[in-house]
Amino acid sequence: MEDSRSLHEVSDLENGHVLPNPPKETLNGSRSLQNVSSSIMRKKSDAVLVSSVRFQILRHFLANLQLVILGTKLAVLFPAIPLAIAADFYKFGRPWLFAFSFVGLAPLAERVSFLTEQIACFTGPTVGGLLNATCGNATELIIALFALYQNKIHVLKYSLLGSILSNLLLVLGTSLICGGLANLKKEQRYDREQADVNSLLLLMGLLCHMLPLMFRYATGEGPDTFYHTLELSRASSIIMLIAYAAYIFFQLKTHRQSFEPQEEGNEEEEEKAVIGFWSAFSWLVGMTMIITLLSEYVVGTIEAASDSSGVSVSFISIILLPIVGNAAEHAGSIIFAFKNKLDISLGVALGSATQISMFVIPLSVLVGWIMHVRMDLDFSLLETGSLGFAIIITAFTLQDGTSHYMKGVVLFLCYIVIAACFWVHKIPQNQITVGKPFTGVFAS
Repeated sequence: MEDSRSLHEVSDLENGHVLPNPPKETLNGSRSLQNVSSSIMRKKSDAVLVSSVRFQILRHFLANLQLVILGTKLAVLFPAIPLAIAADFYKFGRPWLFAFSFVGLAPLAERVSFLTEQIACFTGPTVGGLLNATCGNATELIIALFALYQNKIHVLKYSLLGSILSNLLLVLGTSLICGGLANLKKEQRYDREQADVNSLLLLMGLLCHMLPLMFRYATGEGPDTFYHTLELSRASSIIMLIAYAAYIFFQLKTHRQSFEPQEEGNEEEEEKAVIGFWSAFSWLVGMTMIITLLSEYVVGTIEAASDSSGVSVSFISIILLPIVGNAAEHAGSIIFAFKNKLDISLGVALGSATQISMFVIPLSVLVGWIMHVRMDLDFSLLETGSLGFAIIITAFTLQDGTSHYMKGVVLFLCYIVIAACFWVHKIPQNQITVGKPFTGVFAS
């Protein structure tokens, strides 16, 4: 019966007759089937969309991982970081913990510099310059704060002094050597104004270091000398921070054109960021936290490493630690020198040394004041003399606005001589933690 009825309906349609309305049960059934099918399709599309978003996030993370972690030749040193954490967890021994932490800091310092450059592409030159000034010496600053917290004042002073010496003699010296040899047939020139300003600030910092030392030798040892030296150091530190703030304003505002490298023609296109702002910021925060952990390991195990290796604490702090902390500046300065861009090389080396001298050291003095720890600007005779000669030799080297590889050779050899001096320099173990809390009227 149903088959004959359907045949009649077909013939009626062919003859132009209108069929009667279908039953309600048929309409409801077809609508329910459509709703079910549309719901199934919607769920499938949502599942495909979610999986696509997850795939995009995973691909974005892997791309950033390749750029940040594997985008440097120092990536082979990254396994030292989990080894350092494992050495601390399984109690491998303090020398092993120091060695792994020391090696792991090198790629982290270089990658922090890379990430700050990426963020600077989004923030503009002013904020980017301040960010580079803040993060460029993050490793040295974190090590200094941990040494201050643990009352290891000699380690603190040695590491900051070594960072200045490394930038002025090792980083700048090797840059001038490589740049001179790579550009033998070209005249290498740079802007003297930038070098003069940095040299003046370094000489001012040297004066602030020499005054407490000369005051102590002039008045003799005693409790009053102890107190007045600390008072003079804290007052000088405030003046140094004011001078550094004026230098930042001078560099980024009033005379910014003097510190910007002048490109010839269209030789180099404007640098563009290779990762996003928030990606770079997240990586920067994460790496800074790892640097903080490794710095705590290094400061806490430096004496054990010295005892087991037979190398003095002064040599490790002044020579080895700054080489790791200045890995980024060293590599960048040499690359720019190869390209005959000495203004950028000088800005990297001198700018980093100026920041340590005029910002990190006085900041450490004031933080020690807050923590009731005796941190002053008296770096002892040998250390202050080495700093003074390094600054004077560098200032004389950069006074004529031209460069060649022989100037770099002299700076590099001066660094070797200073390194040899601190190789044989030993300090008693009980003097490493002399920064005991100071009680007095001015200490509060």
